[in-house]
Amino acid sequence: MGAEKPITVLCVSSYEKGFDFMRECKEQGCKVLLLTSKSLENAEWPKEAIDETFYIPDKNKEWNMRDVLYGVSFVARKEKIDRIVALDDFDVERAAALREHLRVPGMGDTTARYFRDKFAMRLRAQEMNIPVPEFIHVLNHNDLNEFAEKVPFPYMIKPRSLAGAHGLKKANNKDEMWKRINQIGDEQSFYLMERFVPGNIYHVDSIIYENEVRFAIASQYGKPPFEVAHEGRVFTSLTIERGSKKEQQLLEMNEKLLKSFGMLKGVSHTEYIESDDDGKFYFLETSARVGGANLSELVLAASGINLWREWAKIEILGGGREYQYPDVQDYYAGIITSLSKQEWPNLSSYNDPEIVWRLNKAYHAGFVIRSKHLGIVEQMLEKYTERFYKDFFTSATMKERPSD
Repeated sequence: MGAEKPITVLCVSSYEKGFDFMRECKEQGCKVLLLTSKSLENAEWPKEAIDETFYIPDKNKEWNMRDVLYGVSFVARKEKIDRIVALDDFDVERAAALREHLRVPGMGDTTARYFRDKFAMRLRAQEMNIPVPEFIHVLNHNDLNEFAEKVPFPYMIKPRSLAGAHGLKKANNKDEMWKRINQIGDEQSFYLMERFVPGNIYHVDSIIYENEVRFAIASQYGKPPFEVAHEGRVFTSLTIERGSKKEQQLLEMNEKLLKSFGMLKGVSHTEYIESDDDGKFYFLETSARVGGANLSELVLAASGINLWREWAKIEILGGGREYQYPDVQDYYAGIITSLSKQEWPNLSSYNDPEIVWRLNKAYHAGFVIRSKHLGIVEQMLEKYTERFYKDFFTSATMKERPSD
């Protein structure tokens, strides 16, 4: 960055993540500020990469936005903040509001809605003729009854702005539908309802710069995240066959979607479903962040691309400057993770050379495998899944908020 004044990056993260993002910013010569939850004061943040940390009082990682605006505005009296980056899905709207308030460049409230509000993103996809399951805002009760007469059950009732599989409820008939809706009470307008489409779920993880998708990789979940979160399952995901028709369809749909949503630069984790009924792909949801559940390690093993570090490079670049990412490696990779009945499970018997990363987290077991051959990864994931159920697997009641 030469003699130029260092860029000051404010990282907003209510959860403990984004370490490599902050390290890359620091290595690129930036001044790194972290705004995080007071409850994470003793978390193992990469202190060597952070110049100053500011804590917001929180209750289960919930922040009072007035406190956030006051606090960051006070910091801005002395610090010229050049970039504001949300490292977690729950912080996308907070970061957008801060950018709007301080007039810092980047994604504002309107665009952020497409990457945070499940209702807004479906409306936008529908406008762009991207297939989505039939959906409706949980608002007008007459409209909801009409929807139930026309669209076959079952339905998924979803919060508009919670991450992943959180807060989802399934309704198999009209009685269940109204029971679920009435339970929501005054919060109904913060939900949407859509037809449940059975099928395989895929995710595409992307890097976007100057409104163009510069890198994207498609993978398939073993079990849908809803099942993993609500029913207790071993979680797996696997990169799909390169050059296949499915990969081509997913990457083309993904490029059209992200372009139409107006993301200028950053990373995205986007999910699609391949319907068992008609074989078509449907858009499920997207986000302006690195995928959770350690999926960045899957991408890294398959491609050599560290999404956190590449995202940092993109944020630092000024408009018009060219972005170049490293050469993409040509591997297939799979990830397997599970809650564990042991606090620190012993994975020493899992010693295959294909294992390239191991999860180090209490009451969890998991790792990433990679090979030049898709069939090897598929066979190993299948074998490991059976062993995980015997050796480690346990389930727990899902909390109201995730902590990945």
